[in-house]
Amino acid sequence: MTTIVLRLYIAGKTATAERAINNLRRITADLEEHGQRVDVEVIDILERPQLAEDERILATPVVIKKLPEPLRRIVGDLSELDKVLIGLDLKEH
Repeated sequence: MTTIVLRLYIAGKTATAERAINNLRRITADLEEHGQRVDVEVIDILERPQLAEDERILATPVVIKKLPEPLRRIVGDLSELDKVLIGLDLKEH
């Protein structure tokens, strides 16, 4: 079974960043309930600006699905669970 690798990039401890973190926790729990393994890392680009540059982060919050390929990005607070899962190519339309 392939592990789903997600990276959430935020810019500081803002209300939008907190919503994105909480929504990503909901998404992760949903995936794990369906037998998926998920590796999540939250990266604050204010603390690690080089990572933002390396990943070409232009807006936050943004979640990047690194694995399984193809790479996918979703910008926003991740509040619409189904749209996020479809956008990350983790759920059929």
